[in-house]
Amino acid sequence: MISIKNFVDDLARRGKRPQTFNPYKNPDLVANLFHYLVAVKKINTQPVLLVGEALGFKGGRFTGIPFSCGDVFTRFNHPLLAELKSKLILTGVESENTATMVWEYLSEKQQTPLFWNAFPFHPYQVRRPKTNRAPTTKEIEQGSRYLKQLADIFQPPLIAGIGRKGQLAAQKAFPNQSIQRIRHPSFGGKQEFISGMDGLFRDLKSK
Repeated sequence: MISIKNFVDDLARRGKRPQTFNPYKNPDLVANLFHYLVAVKKINTQPVLLVGEALGFKGGRFTGIPFSCGDVFTRFNHPLLAELKSKLILTGVESENTATMVWEYLSEKQQTPLFWNAFPFHPYQVRRPKTNRAPTTKEIEQGSRYLKQLADIFQPPLIAGIGRKGQLAAQKAFPNQSIQRIRHPSFGGKQEFISGMDGLFRDLKSK
């Protein structure tokens, strides 16, 4: 089984690609990701795996951690955030709407899933690094091996996609599993996201 250290080192070695930013070239951010994965494992040995689309320019690009932004580590009361707060190196306290809604929910429910993305880097529009774009089919295919490695490390009892691309990527990576889709909380999807997450954790209890 691949170790967490080997996993993050593999991400850091990825070569440069057009319109793609790899935050793990930054030693601070690859260390942030390592601390995140270790902390998830410590708090929840077999977490639910939630797969999104890609890192955002206001969030994971600056923290190295999927579905996060600098602001959530000081704003919300959650065991994982408390565990990480003193270990992370953050260059700012940017706020990202998706990360804020996600951690607002998790802090209320005190749940600790494992977040990842179909494409684990930050894809941006041509000559506009401070933008987001959807990863291409080829990029999602490239991301599949990281997704499989992470599942091998954590052995999640359930896997779900946050948004359509997250679900499709997870389904392609794990064709023999049923992958639930949870509505992405952005663009008016907050209540459906909450309902979907509630249903997911109810399913987990019944396993």
